[in-house]
Amino acid sequence: MSTGDKIHNTGDKLKGTVKETAGKAVGNERLEAEGKADRAKGDLKQAGEHVKDAFKS
Repeated sequence: MSTGDKIHNTGDKLKGTVKETAGKAVGNERLEAEGKADRAKGDLKQAGEHVKDAFKS
């Protein structure tokens, strides 16, 4: 996995965490759900990169 991909995926996860926390703090369920989705997207991309790396070896 390239460093750029790692940074981008971590950014998605961090953005999701911030949105989710903000949504919980202000009682905004939509924002909280968006945060969970962003976190899941980052996790899924990272898992895909790990699979690609495994097949490169």
